[in-house]
Amino acid sequence: MNEFIDEDLYEYLLKHSSEEPEHLKKLNKETHLKILNPRMLSGHLQGRFLSLIAKIYKPKRVLEIGTYTGYSALCFSEGIEVDGEIHTIDKNKELLKIQSDYFKNCKATIKQYCGDALEIIPTINETFDLIFLDADKENYVNYYNLIIDKLRVGGLIIADNVLWSGKVLKKNSKDEATKSLIEFNKLIKNDDRVHNVIIPVRDGLNLIYKN
Repeated sequence: MNEFIDEDLYEYLLKHSSEEPEHLKKLNKETHLKILNPRMLSGHLQGRFLSLIAKIYKPKRVLEIGTYTGYSALCFSEGIEVDGEIHTIDKNKELLKIQSDYFKNCKATIKQYCGDALEIIPTINETFDLIFLDADKENYVNYYNLIIDKLRVGGLIIADNVLWSGKVLKKNSKDEATKSLIEFNKLIKNDDRVHNVIIPVRDGLNLIYKN
């Protein structure tokens, strides 16, 4: 079931894109069977996009804000350098076991953090090649202000859910997440430190390149 585009078109896209690896198929299924809000999972199509970005970029250091069950981190691991590290943060300690179960066979070193990302990010003394932002939408601007200086020149931020099921068109929305995403997208567009494009993959990805 796909919530973002016509179902037949979505099936066409899946049929004509690279296969989802078996361990990710298993994680996808387990997430939908056992975990609340499986809509949060990146899934097959977006996962192949994230994997492709990682294979092009070949990052050594990746930061992920919003681990969920670990699907996107595993996608990034497909393109990471041999000695690379993924630092991934989530506030939900109940997800640590399913993350660890799938991370243990990963070729990359994945460092898990559990807690408030706004407090954890300043404690990580790294410069990142690639950052994936997929956490609470109300704090996207705050996250961006923390991570932009931790991203190397030429590095990439990928911010997920920036179209918010089309709700970003509602300029007078009272919803805090919607208001935050509208502010975030405007901030990125007007920040001369970066170059960006929003693409309508799934719920919208803002690709942000640091000049």
